[in-house]
Amino acid sequence: MAEIQPSPMARLTVDLKAIVQNWRNLNELSGKAGAAIKANAYGLGVKEVAKALYDAGCRDFFVANWNEADQLKSIIAENTISVLNGIDDDNLAYANAHAFKPVLNTIEQINIWRKHGAGPCDVMLDTGINRLGIAEPQLSADIFEGLNIDICMSHMASADEDVAQNEAQRKNFDAITQSITCKRKSLSNSAAIALGKNYHYDLTRPGLSLYGGVPRSELGDIIAPVLKIEAKVLQVRQVYKGDKIGYNGTYICEKDMKIATAALGYADGYLRAFSNAGYAYFDDISIPIIGRVSMDLIILDVSNVPNMSEKNWLTVDFNLPLASKISNISQYELLTGLGKRYQRLYV
Repeated sequence: MAEIQPSPMARLTVDLKAIVQNWRNLNELSGKAGAAIKANAYGLGVKEVAKALYDAGCRDFFVANWNEADQLKSIIAENTISVLNGIDDDNLAYANAHAFKPVLNTIEQINIWRKHGAGPCDVMLDTGINRLGIAEPQLSADIFEGLNIDICMSHMASADEDVAQNEAQRKNFDAITQSITCKRKSLSNSAAIALGKNYHYDLTRPGLSLYGGVPRSELGDIIAPVLKIEAKVLQVRQVYKGDKIGYNGTYICEKDMKIATAALGYADGYLRAFSNAGYAYFDDISIPIIGRVSMDLIILDVSNVPNMSEKNWLTVDFNLPLASKISNISQYELLTGLGKRYQRLYV
């Protein structure tokens, strides 16, 4: 007899078809797009997302570290995966045993891979973000000698804004890569794709926009939402004018109201920043969240929902651009902060 499993209180549905369509739209717009699937595909499930994109034709994937790469070794072809944080002595043996590509970020990493590495690599150039990468003053005539470089890449610092730094980075990238022998060049993340063809080169590396994020308004028409959050109603009750709602009484009822308490909170990644600001829906009726979001629970004004009862499910608004505006939290943080308690469904 099969073991009886508990019923979920919150659900997270990920639309893999929407992720694939977002990738296809970005691929068409930029000429050729890869996919940043680091951080568990921005919190949505790297194995499911990687397989869907691979089956759709994506052949360039980017993860942060070797542990993330290891999760994918039986899911997609190893030689399609680049490890952004590069190589070190501790991971050299593992890297040589697999076909993943290290992205070399420092002179030390270059020396390690030249002397002891096997196979192709990528190189990260720092064109102005001053994070990871080799900057122009570090370059010399023989720095890349003996390396089989697939992608020369850099990373934009402010592509979500209209600032002079964008063009300065692009020109710096052009100047640096003129003397480097590589198969392909890559500069653009999701936001930079919207800056135009001069930023696209041979390959773009969208991440946020694959998952429904819109870093620039120009992408709004081609990026679809990909996730839905649902929470189960645990209690429906009557409250009265003057009653205080939730921790610290941050909401005071101005009239008699019907409220519902649902199973979602900041432990699920629905953060306190949505207190007295977020919304949910039931039968297409908008329901405001009132009071402070707590660890496991939210409270909602359901006065305009006559048939609300325990065991109903609410759809919590988590459209990334709008949720970011309401909460003043970046779309990246909203995605990657989604908790582990959800029943995760893939469609």
